[in-house]
Amino acid sequence: MRQLLSPSELAATAGWIASVQLPDGMIPWYPGGHADPWNHVEAAMALLVGGRRGEAEAALSWLAGQQLADGSWCSYYLADGVEDPRRDLNACAYLAAGAWLHHLATGDERVSRELWPVLEAAVGFVLELQQPGGEVLWCRDADGTPGSFALLSGSSSVLHSLRCALAVAGRLGEERPDWELAAGRLAHAVAHRPERFEPKDRWAMDWYYPVLCGAVAGEAGRERLESRWADFVEPGLGVRCVRDSRWVTAAETAECALALHVVGRTGEAARLLGWTRHLREVDGSYATGCVHPECIRFPGGERSTYSAAAVLLASDALRGGPAADLFGAGTRPLPEVVPFVDPEGAAER
Repeated sequence: MRQLLSPSELAATAGWIASVQLPDGMIPWYPGGHADPWNHVEAAMALLVGGRRGEAEAALSWLAGQQLADGSWCSYYLADGVEDPRRDLNACAYLAAGAWLHHLATGDERVSRELWPVLEAAVGFVLELQQPGGEVLWCRDADGTPGSFALLSGSSSVLHSLRCALAVAGRLGEERPDWELAAGRLAHAVAHRPERFEPKDRWAMDWYYPVLCGAVAGEAGRERLESRWADFVEPGLGVRCVRDSRWVTAAETAECALALHVVGRTGEAARLLGWTRHLREVDGSYATGCVHPECIRFPGGERSTYSAAAVLLASDALRGGPAADLFGAGTRPLPEVVPFVDPEGAAER
């Protein structure tokens, strides 16, 4: 079985994502669907590594234009306005990944400089809800009420975004020591303080995201992935979204492959990513997921831009493209975080 996508297959997948993009730059989940900032950025990054720079920059410009005065974005958008005004902090931070990948892929600082004030405001908004223990609350309601808990996968993604934001800052000659300290506190919580997060260990993202973001690295990262491999992986098919469900998804499979790559298990990563081929359609799109053993496309035969984007980014990373550096597994690793000493006496990260 071919494992990684060929250049023509990468181009076809990027072309399908572009076909779903709206004229104003917004990238919905699927034709006629809603968009959220995180998956919108994911799709924009896939467009970029898929050779569609113009469409990628239009997507980043659309997102910048939607930013609210406090530096945030709403959770969901429709073509004609806002669907859900709640702010998801993980999603608000993810622009940093898009900005850093753009620099890695193009070497052009123009977009980074244009996005810098947008990015700076977004990071400021997110860090307002970092807790004393390092974790970041998962949301803020439209009326300003903060969420009551933090999510491990969400905080892990925020950590990755912070590292990308620090990389952008460094490239632009901006010093942000407060971001470095915040990242250190957050990395410590993700790696060592599971009690600070709402229990969600049924979900695969809570399993591999601490590795993908770099908080649990090296041998510890490999051991974490090995420890629950049998809980989440359907051999030959992919990664289950939820431990006790037979729903295998393209996005979780691709992200888990990236986590393997980050800790040096590139051969296994390529093999796992190759299993997404049964979800690939002839036009380069990907089914969101499939329920086994019947292999029923779920939900409802849906094909999603974020699923296609995750596979495209993972394939680019495993080929040594710009996405490898985005996730710290290439020749230009993301900035390290400042070690944090837990006030309760835990060892340094």
